[in-house]
Amino acid sequence: MTSKPANHSMTRRLVAILAAVVTAFWLIAAGLGMVIMQLEFSEIFDGALQQTTERLLPLVVDTLAQGPVDPNVTHAKPYPGTEYLTYQARRADGSIIMRSDDAPAIGFDAPLSVGFSDTAKHRIYTAVSLDGTVFVQVADAFRNRREAIREGGWALFLPLLLLVPASMWVIMVVVRRLLGPIETLRADIGRKDSGNLAPVDETSLPRELLPIAHSVNLLLERLRSALEAEREFTSNSAHELRTPIAGALAQTQRLLAEAPPAIVPRLRQIEASLQHLGRLGEKLLQLSRAEAGIGVQDHAIDLIPVLTVVVDDFERGVHAGRLGVMTRAETFIRAIDADAFAIVLRNVIENALIHSPPDSPISITSTADTIRVQNHGSVIPAAALKTWSGRFVRATTQANGSGLGLSIVNRLVTQMNGKLILQSPVEGRSDGVEVIIRL
Repeated sequence: MTSKPANHSMTRRLVAILAAVVTAFWLIAAGLGMVIMQLEFSEIFDGALQQTTERLLPLVVDTLAQGPVDPNVTHAKPYPGTEYLTYQARRADGSIIMRSDDAPAIGFDAPLSVGFSDTAKHRIYTAVSLDGTVFVQVADAFRNRREAIREGGWALFLPLLLLVPASMWVIMVVVRRLLGPIETLRADIGRKDSGNLAPVDETSLPRELLPIAHSVNLLLERLRSALEAEREFTSNSAHELRTPIAGALAQTQRLLAEAPPAIVPRLRQIEASLQHLGRLGEKLLQLSRAEAGIGVQDHAIDLIPVLTVVVDDFERGVHAGRLGVMTRAETFIRAIDADAFAIVLRNVIENALIHSPPDSPISITSTADTIRVQNHGSVIPAAALKTWSGRFVRATTQANGSGLGLSIVNRLVTQMNGKLILQSPVEGRSDGVEVIIRL
């Protein structure tokens, strides 16, 4: 079973890759710098070693011309620590004539010939007097050269400890700024749904993103046209379906008034079937509109007047006096389609009316973010409440209904980015059902 690949941030990956590449190039450059520095340091040290030996040779010859020198006599150095360079003056047979304080008492393991030679610990340059009797050898310890290379390497690498984090921060700022239009376009496209099909703003986008924005706008235009055509078809279909059903129902009721008693029961059944068909047709059309995505719209409106109109409509019917409305919020402003909100309220109130005892009151409460509809009746188990928002699911009741009301409500509330909550009993009571719409 293959796992779904994780979504990665393009900005984060780009910053990480650029930072890794820059760091790698800096490390390579620092390494090459150390190699070049080592070669240059070797040339500088060798040149200094050669010059020191050639300048020391005349001094040694002059000193020897003044008289014999005891090679075992050493002199106090004017400074503490070891000498950086040590030297020995030797005869052609290898015996030591004189030496520096830190030079060994035995001769360097280097040939008595002019030029450079290496031992295990020293780089040595040898110079010879004009008569070929005095050889001066100056030794430079390899540890001194390694120390210089090591300190130079630290001087190259230590700044990277600051430059790498600083460069990552600069890269992150630059990349985020350059990718800002992409994030803006992504967020703009992410806000598009059936209620927000406004074109993507192309004026502030760079040239590379214009084809994407243009294609998205063309797709949104086609989707807008398709949804408008679907909504118009649904509206027209509702009108066309209501008219023949209402006509057939009127004719049936006319027949009931004139028919002989023998066929009245059958006409009653026809009347009930037509009424059920009318309600079912209306619910199916509402469900179709809900599935067409009418829940939200581009601009926000106050939904309290919609609530007032729906309640007044019920009050003018057979349920007059049963609805009690308590509005705690003066306004209920949301970017929600008024027709969709009316469908939600009508279905919830209708369910409360038909599934509660006759003449029992229905309480409707509006707060800053919720609509609550409460009715009396027996307590419904929690397991049964969970299934009520499914299609064609009806409670165990003899009341008329199609089982679509709460399914339509659930679909529309989801489109409105809200939440539908069913609970029984009503909070603070021992009976009843409460429907909470949180938007």
